[in-house]
Amino acid sequence: MQHQVIVSFGKDQEFDIKLGNIEVGGGAAEEARRWFGREYEALECDVATPTGKILAVDRILSVAKYAGETRFRDNPEWTQQFARSTVAILGRELINVDVVNYSIGY
Repeated sequence: MQHQVIVSFGKDQEFDIKLGNIEVGGGAAEEARRWFGREYEALECDVATPTGKILAVDRILSVAKYAGETRFRDNPEWTQQFARSTVAILGRELINVDVVNYSIGY
């Protein structure tokens, strides 16, 4: 199954990451959660949530936001890992990460 993750930082600032077949099972999802946890801490992300819990989508959006457009453009290996981890957690074929509007669509 082919996967695609589109990360948008606004008009004409999109990164379209296409992935081949990847495992989206439990083990891959758990490793992806750990990767996002490490990146979330390394980037010193700060998300205020009404419940105090940080959901997986919050981590994905925050890591994209704090990493910024420059990291997606200048670090293709990191960008591929971001996309693989996003797919492993969300398990969808097409995922739109809209950083400007802080939303994820399928």
